[in-house]
Amino acid sequence: MSIWSLSTIFPLAWVVLNFFKPSREIINETFTIPTNPILDNYINTFSTIDIGRSYINSLIISGSVVFFVLFFGGLAAFAMARFHYKLRGFLQTILIISLLIPAFATIVPVYRMMIGLELVNTYWGLITPQTAGNLPFAIMVITGYMATIPRELEEAAVMDGCNLLKMFHKIFLPISLPAFGTVGTFVFLWSYNDLFSSLVFVKHAHVRPLVVLLVQVSSQYGTDYGLMTAAITMVVIPVILFYLFAQKTFEKGATSGSVKG
Repeated sequence: MSIWSLSTIFPLAWVVLNFFKPSREIINETFTIPTNPILDNYINTFSTIDIGRSYINSLIISGSVVFFVLFFGGLAAFAMARFHYKLRGFLQTILIISLLIPAFATIVPVYRMMIGLELVNTYWGLITPQTAGNLPFAIMVITGYMATIPRELEEAAVMDGCNLLKMFHKIFLPISLPAFGTVGTFVFLWSYNDLFSSLVFVKHAHVRPLVVLLVQVSSQYGTDYGLMTAAITMVVIPVILFYLFAQKTFEKGATSGSVKG
């Protein structure tokens, strides 16, 4: 684990150190601590490549994907975990099979659907397929957590006059918050880092997320290493902050429900 941590932290530390250097110093003294730190690279990310707009786009897209996945996935998981019907086993099988299908295999038909719906190069053109792609994972995880909730709570809610919607909102949702937090963390990171779908569905500058901007910076400004390191640092910061805030919920949700009793 220590060796793995060093191999992961070292590239990030190298990027952060070179964030404060001019491009010439990065090339000549790439592994040294900057003697005269500068913020020109940070300023250029906003003036040259308009990283602020891409920040907003990424937050809108990833935030919307997380919301819709948790909303629809939570309701579906509630039905899968607490009700028994004929197609329940069949639906579970379909969900498991869908997890085995790579996104590359569905990109052509999905892209044709987005063209037919006129959603290409719009926020919905990326939110819709990412939501659909993450729903099976969310349903499976939340279903497993909700299945461990004692049935006595459900029976007590029925005795108190709760309908299904109120039962989900008042009982199952608060108890399942760790599972929702875990799923939300994974979905946000996957959506935020989804370069393949972003390159296909949103190419225009007014809707491109950060990962697309980073690719364009590395190709268009390939010799400006200062600008590249600044852009990489700006892309990584939201991921680190998101995980730090969601760390406790993530760890609790990742382990809760694994042992009954």
